[in-house]
Amino acid sequence: MIAGQSRRYRCWILDNERGTRGRNPLRSRFIFMRHDLVQLSKTISHALRHAPEQYGLTLDKEGWVTVADLLTALQRRRRQWEQVQEADLLAIMAQSEKQRFELKEGKIRAYYGHSIAEKVERAPSTPPPVLYHGTTPRAARAILVEGLKPMSRQYVHLSAERATALLIARRRTGQPVILKIATDQAQQAGIMFYLGNEMVWLADAIPATYIALDGN
Repeated sequence: MIAGQSRRYRCWILDNERGTRGRNPLRSRFIFMRHDLVQLSKTISHALRHAPEQYGLTLDKEGWVTVADLLTALQRRRRQWEQVQEADLLAIMAQSEKQRFELKEGKIRAYYGHSIAEKVERAPSTPPPVLYHGTTPRAARAILVEGLKPMSRQYVHLSAERATALLIARRRTGQPVILKIATDQAQQAGIMFYLGNEMVWLADAIPATYIALDGN
């Protein structure tokens, strides 16, 4: 292996070597492309959610940046991304199981997950009657007393479906706990909810009064 080869190139070589022992050579090309898009997606998330200044980017008050500026930042970031284009961004969005990015009118932004100092502005929206939050047993005990707080993020993240909340919790613990949020009551108390994407809802903070264990 030549020093300095990229991760995606190593993946391509590895799978081609296996391919000489009988594996489908088309499989190696898929592995090559998939790993490149995965790394590209992670870098875009870092730029749009956490550290735009490290990429020479400035987000507007709603979290948008021009696609042209993002592509320039990515092209400067790594040699293998010198030819990255808007089509690559669209491929990431099409192949991702989660809707992480929104692209519109020549601009792009992250739907959710921001931790930058300046809060991204969002328009309030009406959520389903019940939203879900998956967590660990220890965190659940604290939440049922103190409520849900954004912590290191700008907003509390909630799931529109119980199954999604369960999946998220299982990434952190073998004993997932699902909490349900009574959004109608919370809204009547003045708590705002914001649409992240079709599966993710956001809120500033939610008092324990509107949170309960899901018994299903």
